[in-house]
Formats: sequence, structure tokens, C-alpha cells
Amino acid sequence: MKTYFAKMPRILMRIFSGYTWHFHTVKEKEIFLTFDDGPTPEITPFVLAQLKQHQAKATFFCIGKNIEKHPEIYNTIIAEGHSIGNHTQNHLKGWKSDNTIYIDDFLACEKTITQFNKSKIKQKIFRPPYGKIKKSQAKEIIKKGYKIIMWDVLSGDFDTKLSKEKCLQNVLQNTQKGSIIVFHDSVKAAERMQYALPKVLNTFSKKGFSFKSI
Repeated sequence: MKTYFAKMPRILMRIFSGYTWHFHTVKEKEIFLTFDDGPTPEITPFVLAQLKQHQAKATFFCIGKNIEKHPEIYNTIIAEGHSIGNHTQNHLKGWKSDNTIYIDDFLACEKTITQFNKSKIKQKIFRPPYGKIKKSQAKEIIKKGYKIIMWDVLSGDFDTKLSKEKCLQNVLQNTQKGSIIVFHDSVKAAERMQYALPKVLNTFSKKGFSFKSI
């Protein structure tokens, strides 16, 4: 498993300041939970149930092909007041993709989001799969009116070598007011996410935090 940061270093956030890493301007004790790679029938309903239990809102960065496979789950996400973000149609890695192919895949996901949506999407937001995107690709996406949403706290739930306890610790130790946290509503991440998410919701709720969508 390649190295990754549970807490994004400030120097990287400054270098790539055109992306949104966390929210400095929030006045309240707010946290921004995000879920990548869904909707997934085995996992997303669990996430939605946990969020509802804690009156929490979140942001789901959906893969277009998964929306097409599971439109009923996708529309449940929207109906329950959560935000939707573009995560490409086929989960492409920007660093390894030709620019034209990558942007076409991004646009295909935009079309899917619109086609299967029964209500109005709040705003245009995009997260690159793996957090990896070329500057030239990002420039084109921003020109189309999108905000690129990254994160400052990475749970590591995608890491099959990571213990579920460490996944939880990554979030509890690094989250602060305005943090954007990454989980995944995918089968690969399920064991660690399903252990950590309820505890994150419970812990920060008791501390007076609220969970908002982007």
C-alpha cells in the first residue's frame, strides 16, 4: 500500500490552494463528511441509516456508472437532503489518463447525474478519484463552473491492510471544526467504514458538532 496522509499537510494545501481542502469560514462546530465511489447497494443504505439516526447530512461523490446501476439509491441520497458530487463516470485516475479522455469521462458523469436526478442538484462539485488530477484537467473542470473538493482528513477505510481501529483513530485524532473527511461507501472499504462511521457520528455529536453537506 502506498503512503498517504491521514491529515493532509498544510504545505500541500497551500501549494494547491485552488482546491477546497477544508472550510476556514465556518462559525459553528461543523464537520463535512464525504463518501466516495457509490452508490453501492451493499453499503450506501447503511451509511444513509447512520446519517439519519444522527440527523447528519453528508456529500456523496458518485461514480456515474454506479448511479446508472442503482438509480433508486442515488435518488434516496438526494431525497434525504444530502449533496451529490461528480467522481467521474468510470473512476479514472487523472495522472494516468489522457486529458480528452478524462474530461469526456467527467462530462459523462455530469450527464448521468442530471439524467437520473429527480430534483435539483445544489451545486457543481467534483472530487478526482484517488485525489489525483493533472493541473490541466483541473483547469478545464474549474472553467466549467465546478469546485474541486479535496479533504484534510482521510480515514483510510480503503486500505485493506489498515485495522478498523486505526481507521477510526485517523478520524478522531485529526478532525477539527471545518474538516472535510473522506469515507467510502464501497464494498472494499465496508469493514473499516462500518466500524468507524457510527463511532465518529456519536463522538462528535456528543461534543456538540453538527454534520453538514457541502
